[in-house]
Amino acid sequence: MYVLLYILLALIVMFFFLVLIAPKKYNVSRSIEIAKPLSEVFQYLKHIKNQNDWSPWKKKDPDMNQEYIGTDGEVGFISKWDGNKDVGSGEQEIMRIVENDIIESELRFFKPWKSQSDAFLKVEYLGDKRSKVTWGFSGNNRFPFSIFMLFFNMDKAVGKDFEEGLTSLKYLLEK
Repeated sequence: MYVLLYILLALIVMFFFLVLIAPKKYNVSRSIEIAKPLSEVFQYLKHIKNQNDWSPWKKKDPDMNQEYIGTDGEVGFISKWDGNKDVGSGEQEIMRIVENDIIESELRFFKPWKSQSDAFLKVEYLGDKRSKVTWGFSGNNRFPFSIFMLFFNMDKAVGKDFEEGLTSLKYLLEK
């Protein structure tokens, strides 16, 4: 009887310990240099529909259902998708645009699980018709998902997709 009580108490203590040490936030970003002027790169990036040409997720499900609301390239534009198990379903809304600097959007995922992230595409001038593009996103790990994040490396998993997407973007813009 006491053995079961001690085991149960140990499991409860271990659970609370995992809750305490679990990562509460995530932040993933990657950058690439593109041999194109900043304004040209920025004008291309601010249109979410252009992501269909370089996004790794579009390649994972080229037949995903997509819907658009509003004017692409302007604050308030929403891109919705519903795809296979690799891309799930969700929407992306442009929240802020600082011309020739940054496009900020909110990602709302519905499947395979509900979550929300803040995403951005930032462009920096490197001189001589060269630009640096940084693509990233961040958010909060809600309980109990935060415990899962102890065993899952978001940076490693999503970072690979960002690298693939940025490489495609560079190829597309430089050709």
